Amino acid sequence: MGSVEATIREKRLPLLTIRDLLFTALILVKTSPPIQLARRPLNILCIGAHADDIEIGCGGTILRLLETHPGSRVVWVVLTTRGDRKKEAMKSAAVFLRGAASTKLVTKSFRESYLPYQGKEVKEYFDTLPHVIDPDLIFTHYRHDFHQDHRVVCELTWNTFRNHQILEYEIPKYDGDLGQPNLYMPLTDEVSREKVRLLMEGFSTQRSKRWFTEDTFYGLLRIRGIESPKSTKYAEAFYARKVVLE
Repeated sequence: MGSVEATIREKRLPLLTIRDLLFTALILVKTSPPIQLARRPLNILCIGAHADDIEIGCGGTILRLLETHPGSRVVWVVLTTRGDRKKEAMKSAAVFLRGAASTKLVTKSFRESYLPYQGKEVKEYFDTLPHVIDPDLIFTHYRHDFHQDHRVVCELTWNTFRNHQILEYEIPKYDGDLGQPNLYMPLTDEVSREKVRLLMEGFSTQRSKRWFTEDTFYGLLRIRGIESPKSTKYAEAFYARKVVLE
């Protein structure tokens, strides 16, 4: 399948061990106090089935991590991008990742809504990702997401990366498939506003959809903020199926 790979800035960073990763502690476990952050550069892999998925699911977290972990490297993969959607994906990623020391944007042109039926080609692409980055953190789709493309991306993420910290993000939609996440990233009002602003400005092709509105994004951020043990008004939430402590 056709693809575009854009390396904006490239500077190799030392890889972190699992023990190092624990000290980064971007997350709040729902039933425990906040884990303190260490200011270490991170290698981050973000995977989305469609343009805007990553931004909706973890855009605020990425903005905050790049602020608190200077020198971080990000590989950003969008699997179904064509035409105007490809342009939006590339422009949006560049803005969200402006705080990174090194970024690599990959846009693939698999057919939207048909990822399960292009399994061989999609799996072959996933097999290349460990050669691109050895990530400390991976952001991918939620395992129980009702969108078929999202489920395939999550399945292949876990199939490909067996010794990495994977966090599954959520996408609000008609299907009503939001679950009970167990890890939280508290966001300031400023970061939350920036996330929503960039979403609304970056994806004009989606603004005609009744769900793609500011109040949708603020609403989910507010609900997760209520659930988070931190006192911030807003938060993003994730599903962490396996977390290893050393």
